[in-house]
Amino acid sequence: LARAFQLQRYVKKLTLLVLRSFAGPLVLTFLIALFVLEMQFLWKYIDDLVGKGLDTWIIVQLMVYVSVTLVPLALPLAILLSSIMTFGNLAEQYELTACKAAGVSLQRVMRPLIVTAVLICCGAFLFSNYVLPIANLKMNALLYDVREQKPALLIKEGIFYNGIDGYSIKVGRKDPDGQTLHNMMIYDHSYNRGNTKLVIAERGTMKLSEDERYLLLTLYKGASYEEREDPKHPKARPLMRTEFDEERIRFDLSSFKLTRTNEQLFKDNYQMLNLKQLTRSADSISKSITTKEKQFSNHIAPIISADFAQLGRSAQPIRPAKDLLRSLPEEKRAAIASSALFGARNVKSMADDSKQDLQIKNKSLRKHRIEWHRKFTLSFACLILFFIGAPLGAIIRKGGLGMPVVVSILFFVTYHVISISGEKFAREGVIPPWRGMWTSSLVLLPIGIFLTYKATTDSALFDKEAYFRFFKRFVPHKKSGVS
Repeated sequence: LARAFQLQRYVKKLTLLVLRSFAGPLVLTFLIALFVLEMQFLWKYIDDLVGKGLDTWIIVQLMVYVSVTLVPLALPLAILLSSIMTFGNLAEQYELTACKAAGVSLQRVMRPLIVTAVLICCGAFLFSNYVLPIANLKMNALLYDVREQKPALLIKEGIFYNGIDGYSIKVGRKDPDGQTLHNMMIYDHSYNRGNTKLVIAERGTMKLSEDERYLLLTLYKGASYEEREDPKHPKARPLMRTEFDEERIRFDLSSFKLTRTNEQLFKDNYQMLNLKQLTRSADSISKSITTKEKQFSNHIAPIISADFAQLGRSAQPIRPAKDLLRSLPEEKRAAIASSALFGARNVKSMADDSKQDLQIKNKSLRKHRIEWHRKFTLSFACLILFFIGAPLGAIIRKGGLGMPVVVSILFFVTYHVISISGEKFAREGVIPPWRGMWTSSLVLLPIGIFLTYKATTDSALFDKEAYFRFFKRFVPHKKSGVS
């Protein structure tokens, strides 16, 4: 009884040890993977973000939404890498050997982490079903607004600036204060009549209004040239020249402010829907496809039936039709041929339009079903990658960020490539959506089972000496002679 009580205390301490050993690498690798994926996002959209004068709060919001949408990629990699590191460290420090010597099997050591992995899988499913659609909605809406945002007001020397609607501004030189301008030239296109008005000035100053909605430009010692319209002489374009010592121009900068699009415009996208909404939307699209097919069949069937009925009135329909056409005047034959050709083109156009519409609806239906399966594949992938990483760490007996990182990246890239390929084939209709989304998991599942079995039986899977001894048995040995 005392031995059993002591063993129970030992198992409890072992459970806490394993959980602590797993929690640290899990959080660390998750944050690292999330950071790398965010850097990839910034590299992809850097041209849409730089130079637009975005507020810090807008950038923070965008990065938070992006981080949430990248969790489905970062979490499986973190679980795989942390599980390899955890059991690699335990095996490298001979703690797994001590556990086996004390009568604790590898399955018992893995049990607390299995429970943790199952809880993470359940949390990943709830996250992908309830949180991820909202994050996708907000991220895509904000990213659309940012990409549509105009670049910040930046007038450079010697270059025409066309960022302000209706104006082209050129500055010869700018003072270091950034507000005093020299040798200015302004083309006014605000009346949509072309280059009909030109303002030049020796010097000018610019500043923003208090609400930053207007750019106030004060010009000194200049002239204005404008072609005017004469109602009495439409072809005449009299030129009006006006000189000034000081003139003020106000430019509206409201288009430079970030305008937020109504998020409701994006809410029907398949990436912004949960399981219930995806099911309802997919059913609606499926019914629409069925209705479209019936409408086309009901519309085209009477035309085909009438043609066959017309041909069936005589025993030899083709020859009488030719004889009848030959007997008609040439004008009548041309009219009949033109009418037949017009009817055939109408039928072909109707068939092409229906085909294109059905292709669009079927592609949308496949996208909805792919997204429906994605809610489950994320959770299942986390569990499978854990059962690959944990026994693999116990077998290779290496901890830290060396060998585990290499092995993790290898398996994760394999999983990701198969997943992307399957999704692409499913999106194009080559294979069913369920097969495309579950192929990667079904490929890695036998690998996880095999590695778990090998780790349980203490297999020397990565021991090069074991392979050397195995192949050495097939090499014939030379017999030494006795003199």
